[in-house]
Amino acid sequence: MMKRFALILVLLLAGCSASQDIPVQKAQKAKPGPLHSLEMEQLCRQNAAHRYNTGAQQIDVTGFEQFQGSYEMRGVTPRREAFVCAFDSEGQFLHLSMR
Repeated sequence: MMKRFALILVLLLAGCSASQDIPVQKAQKAKPGPLHSLEMEQLCRQNAAHRYNTGAQQIDVTGFEQFQGSYEMRGVTPRREAFVCAFDSEGQFLHLSMR
């Protein structure tokens, strides 16, 4: 009986003494440089112009947001049709969504 008690006590103490230092994860805050974001804007304008059958110079880009693994660029057409261009973390065009 004493051996069992000692074994249980050792297991309990070993379980309590093991520290689990989990590193704190932080979101990446890297922003694209001016040249990179300009290329993304041009891609967004071209895709929106093609989708809405208008000129790229008539597309207004109104917003740019960064998320954990992607970017979104919002805009409107001359006919006030809203859209969102999505890009991956490297700035590659993913898709255009109508809003």
